[in-house]
Amino acid sequence: MNVTIKVGDRLPQTEFRVMTSDGEQTVMTDAVFLGRRVVLFGVPGAFTRNCSKVHLPGFIAHHDAIKAKGIDTIACTAVNDADVMSAWSVQQGAEGLITMLSDGNASFAKACGLERDLTASGMGLRSRRYSMIVENGEVKVLNVEPAPGVNASKAEVILSQL
Repeated sequence: MNVTIKVGDRLPQTEFRVMTSDGEQTVMTDAVFLGRRVVLFGVPGAFTRNCSKVHLPGFIAHHDAIKAKGIDTIACTAVNDADVMSAWSVQQGAEGLITMLSDGNASFAKACGLERDLTASGMGLRSRRYSMIVENGEVKVLNVEPAPGVNASKAEVILSQL
């Protein structure tokens, strides 16, 4: 695992795609993170098994408790397009709770050293599974899963770190 981003680093300036009521929009990293406290978690893919059964549902279930700790936004990123992220949000009941940040080209994942090559399992280049607390664009806490599964990066861990 060659993660390059670490606690104390500023998030790299890349672009995400988000689905809004006006359609797909591009937002830069700073627009999401500057001047705010954000819990960000990354998943290998929308609609995938652990992401849909454990990771995202945990952040939905603990949404209110996380926000009560002074978090402005809870965001999820994956190497999927904005339409897929939006459909997953609807299917999981995450609308209005979790901001879905599409990293379709893995630009953010690569800039952070959080990409993972899953070509052998037919998924191509994806994001590692992780969670972080970001304050004003600076990484304050980073939890990267060392192995498959949802343990170090789950919502309950982030909640205990706030």
